[in-house]
Amino acid sequence: MKIKYCTRNLKNGTKPVYKAMKSKYPDIKMKKKDCLGNCRTCKRESFAMIKSRSICASSPDQLYKELKKLIG
Repeated sequence: MKIKYCTRNLKNGTKPVYKAMKSKYPDIKMKKKDCLGNCRTCKRESFAMIKSRSICASSPDQLYKELKKLIG
């Protein structure tokens, strides 16, 4: 499994999610990309991508919970 994060979204509050996921799940690949092409979502919500699916949440805490649910 690979989770991709937009660096611009990291600046909007997703950075703690990235760090927490990286420390809790070291076996999962985490990538930071300059832009994932979801600019409308990026401006409004916290999000990450798994495969080509966008995982969105209203807050970074909610995004963390959603990602944990998907990982299991």
